[in-house]
Amino acid sequence: MIEVLQTVVALIVTLSILVTIHEYGHYCVARFFNVQVLRFSVGFGRPLFTFRGKPPEDKKYSNENLAANNSEDPIQTRSNEPLSGPEFVIAAIPLGGYVKMLDEREGYVPDDRLHLAFNRKPVLQRMAIAAAGPAANFLLAIVAYWVLFVVGVAGVVPMLGEPVVETPAAIAGIQQGQEILYIDDEATPGWADVNMQLFKRIGDTGEVKLTVRPAGNIDSERTYLIPINEWLADEEAPNPAYSLGLKLDYPTVPALIGGVVVGGAAEAAGIRAGDHIVRANGMEIATWEEFVVIVQANPAQPIDLQVERAGGLINLAVTPRSIEQSGKRIGFVGAQRTEVALPEEMQRMVRYPFYSAWIPALDKTWSVTVFMLESIQKMILGDISPKNLSGPITIAKIAKATAQSGLESFVGFITLLSISLAVLNLMPIPILDGGHLLYYTVELVLRRPVPDKVQQWGLQMGMFIIVSVMLLAFYNDLMRL
Repeated sequence: MIEVLQTVVALIVTLSILVTIHEYGHYCVARFFNVQVLRFSVGFGRPLFTFRGKPPEDKKYSNENLAANNSEDPIQTRSNEPLSGPEFVIAAIPLGGYVKMLDEREGYVPDDRLHLAFNRKPVLQRMAIAAAGPAANFLLAIVAYWVLFVVGVAGVVPMLGEPVVETPAAIAGIQQGQEILYIDDEATPGWADVNMQLFKRIGDTGEVKLTVRPAGNIDSERTYLIPINEWLADEEAPNPAYSLGLKLDYPTVPALIGGVVVGGAAEAAGIRAGDHIVRANGMEIATWEEFVVIVQANPAQPIDLQVERAGGLINLAVTPRSIEQSGKRIGFVGAQRTEVALPEEMQRMVRYPFYSAWIPALDKTWSVTVFMLESIQKMILGDISPKNLSGPITIAKIAKATAQSGLESFVGFITLLSISLAVLNLMPIPILDGGHLLYYTVELVLRRPVPDKVQQWGLQMGMFIIVSVMLLAFYNDLMRL
C-alpha cells in the first residue's frame, strides 16, 4: 500500500510541475498581450484550493478616460462588475490543466471588455499565446539540462565486456575492453548516450556504425558495421544493446538479490531482497550473469533454487514469466541484482562551465526533440510497435524510481517528459496547441478565420484521436502489469 501511495505521489508531483510550467507559458503571454485571464487551473474537476489574483490594469476604459470622453463614447454595453483578476485553482484530478481566457465564443462579452477578449486579438498574437505553452516546456528542458551540466552528470564509460556469443557484435568481431567512441558518427561519452543512439535506429534497415577505441591503444580507432533489417520493429520493450550483444565490462557481480518486483514471479516464489542464489536446477551459481542465463533459458518452466538467507540454506521454486525479446521467448522473474560500485576507471563525470553549459543544453534538447519526432513518425508508419506507447501507470512507476534514485535522475526524467509534452502539444491535431496553430496559420494565409463548422468537425476528430491514443497507452500499461 505504501509503495502504491509513493507511486501516485510521484505521478502527481511530476505532472503538476509540467502542467504548471506549460500553462504558465500560456498565461504570461496572454497577460502580455492584454488578454483577460479568467482562470488558471492545475488539474480538472472540483476545485480544492482557490485564490484570486490581481486584476489587470485596463487604461483604455478607466474612470478618468470615460469621464473625459463621455460625449464621444462609442460603447453600447458596459459591464456592471469591476474588472476581476484571474482565479488560480488547484483541482481534484491532477492529470492536466488549462488557462481560461475571456472569449466571445464561450460567452457574452460587453463592449467595454471586447479589447480584452482572446478572439479579438490579431492572429499573430493568438499564435504566440498558443505556442507559449510548448515553448515554456522547451525552456524548462533547456534550463534543467543547463543546471545538470553545470553541476555535473555522472555517467558510465562505455567499455565493452565480451560480446554475447552468436550475436551481431560477436560476429562483427567486437572484443572485450574496447570503448565505444561514436555510434553513427555521434559521440557517446557515456553508456546512456550509447543507448540513445541505438534507440534512434529502431525500425531501420541498413547498418549501425560503431567506432571504438581498441583496448590498450588510446591513439587509434576502429570501425565496425553491423547490418540491421527492420530492427526490433515488433518489440514490445526493445533493448537495442542487448539485441546486438553489447554489454558493459562490469566487475563480477554476485548472485545477490537487490529487490523484487511487486506481484512478479520472484515475489510469488518467496524470494526476498538480500537472498544469495547458491544453486539453480542443481547448478552452482557464482555470478548474477549465470543466474540470468538460467532464468532466461527457462520461460514458463519451474526452476529449483537453493538460496542462502540469514546464514542458512532454503529451497525455493520459481517459474519465470515468458516474455518476447529480440524475436525469442525468454524467462523473466522480476528480480534485480544488488548494487555493485563501479571502479573509478569506469566512471565519467560530464561537466561544463556555467557560462557555456547552455550550448550542450540546447544541443541535448534539440537531439531529444528530433528523436521523439522520428519515433512518432516511425510509429505512424508502422516501423515501431504501438506497444511502446506508455500511459500514466508507466509514467508513475518511472517517476517513483527516478525520485528514489536521486535528484539528478528525477530532474532528467522530468526534462524528458517536458520535451515530450511540448512535442505532442505541437502536433497538428485539433484540441491541442498545434491544432490551434494550424487554424491560425490558415487564417493568416487566407485572411479569414477557419469556418466554425470546420473547427467543430476538427474538434470532434481531435477528441477521437486523443482519446484513442490515451486508451491504447492505458491498455499497454495494464498489459505490462
